[in-house]
Amino acid sequence: MHSVAIAADDLTGAMDTAQGFAARGYGTAVVADPSAVGRADAPDEPVVALNTDSRYADPSAARDAVASAVTAAPARVVFKKVDSTLRGNLVPEVEAALSASGADVALVAPAFPATGRTTEGGVHRVRGTPVAETEHADDPKGPTTSSLPDLFADAAHPVEAVPLAAVAAGSDRVAALVADAVAAADRPPILVCDATTADHLEAIAAAGSEFDALYVGSGGLAEQVRVPGAGPRTDSREEQSIDPGAPLAVVGSVNQTTLAQLARVPADAVVELDGAAALADADEAARAGSAAADRLRRGEAAVLTAATDRGDVERALAAGAERGLGDDAVRERVAGALASAAGVAVDEGSPSGLAATGGDVAVDVLRELGATGVRLTGRAVEDGVPVGRLLDGPAAGTPLVTKAGGFGSESTLVDALDLLGGE
Repeated sequence: MHSVAIAADDLTGAMDTAQGFAARGYGTAVVADPSAVGRADAPDEPVVALNTDSRYADPSAARDAVASAVTAAPARVVFKKVDSTLRGNLVPEVEAALSASGADVALVAPAFPATGRTTEGGVHRVRGTPVAETEHADDPKGPTTSSLPDLFADAAHPVEAVPLAAVAAGSDRVAALVADAVAAADRPPILVCDATTADHLEAIAAAGSEFDALYVGSGGLAEQVRVPGAGPRTDSREEQSIDPGAPLAVVGSVNQTTLAQLARVPADAVVELDGAAALADADEAARAGSAAADRLRRGEAAVLTAATDRGDVERALAAGAERGLGDDAVRERVAGALASAAGVAVDEGSPSGLAATGGDVAVDVLRELGATGVRLTGRAVEDGVPVGRLLDGPAAGTPLVTKAGGFGSESTLVDALDLLGGE
């Protein structure tokens, strides 16, 4: 039995949440390919995260995926990772995890203060702006309201809010509220918690340790959850070291934060795959991959992307519409072309490390490389941007950095390339 099992709705979320445990020295692995969840035993580590890849699934499929993941990795503590901008099948997945885990209560705290995500008065914010007023609400599965209690209004469980004053009063106060809610409910209640600092998340996590609690949150809460029955590793120093070389990044997100990071990369390092052309010409992926490999063989970093601005996205969508393809189909095909290009670049250029931005593209890249899992090293480029190594496949052992589209400063991508180049 694992000490902690994490069920995450995408790969970058699985990675940055698992990092909350790896950074404290606990052996931590991620099952990256959702098709591998339940197909074989989870990696033999105290902490394991499973990518259900269910953020954009229909609610019924998302429920089934989460229930299967929780069942596939029995653990003393179950953590349901949710998006820190509240995208995805929030309520169905939490209810599925609550049922499959058999927990007595769900403690929901999606705040991640280190990356600008906070909750106060039930309102969830990204760098001070209510989340429903940010670009994250434009996502097909974006939040319809910034109110966390309102998002859970249709839950089939009792829902109560834990205000900031109670959280700030400490874990004993939170535990008392949890005890009252559990005693009053005829089924496991869902408590949605305010939090604006790491200390607040620590109080929530400490209170949860007194109950059979399902933790629901992101990387911020994961950093505070106690790990039962396991001690920190003592052999991770070698895994943290990275040999000098030329790294490869694959940028699949078009979030404005990611585009700003991409703009900081030297122009000659950017290898752009023509998304519109890739819809009709399979050779476009091979061309871009070989161009990236040429740089790698010269000892130079390469960054594969299908968009350096929103105009590239619109051109690809328009080309897809002319071919009778919907927007989702275009995005899937372009992501697949990027993954194919990355496979060519890795095969021909042998990069010193890989970076992937955007959960869907990251999964596609790992599948292209025949990798199903990642072991985290405990090292990170910055908060929310962890470093791991591929567990299997022909590129096993290769360092990997993943990043959600909305995470990081303008220098994050450049910093990741420097780290993966051994600097």
